[in-house]
Amino acid sequence: MSLLSDWREFAYQQHDDRTSDGKKFWQGYFAKEQAVYEEILADPDHPVSGTVAELAEKYNMDLNYFTGYLDGINDSLKTPNPIEEMDENTLVNLDYDLEKLYYNMCAARAEWLYNLPQWDDLLTEDRRHEIFLEQRKANTVVKPPKVGRNDPCPCGSGKKYKKCCGRNA
Repeated sequence: MSLLSDWREFAYQQHDDRTSDGKKFWQGYFAKEQAVYEEILADPDHPVSGTVAELAEKYNMDLNYFTGYLDGINDSLKTPNPIEEMDENTLVNLDYDLEKLYYNMCAARAEWLYNLPQWDDLLTEDRRHEIFLEQRKANTVVKPPKVGRNDPCPCGSGKKYKKCCGRNA
């Protein structure tokens, strides 16, 4: 079994954050995740790389938790890591795309991450707000106005909808 499948199996067992055990697990994980982000965002000009085991030790995380961290950040990296088949000796990098990382944190609704003070030095407040709104708009479904049976047909024929395209609807 790969590290990623071990992590996912373990994390999904803890999925219910309404139970005290689930809540405790996720609070502990999110605190560790936040600590890693605080450190890597503090020095964005020096991307971190190493084996999974080395980086887990560097950031004082259990190998299983660090695998979860890698799973979470992978979509924000300039070059994604081979997380599906990685083991503890796989060389990984944390060279992230700054705006994509912020966007993905907003998408995950991870306030504890996208509100970190380190972002103040990396992206202007206006740019962060733009990215936040861009992400929110990406998930908004806009339905076209409903065409009434006696309205002009949207195809432009000049006929009523009921006598044109609505005839077979």
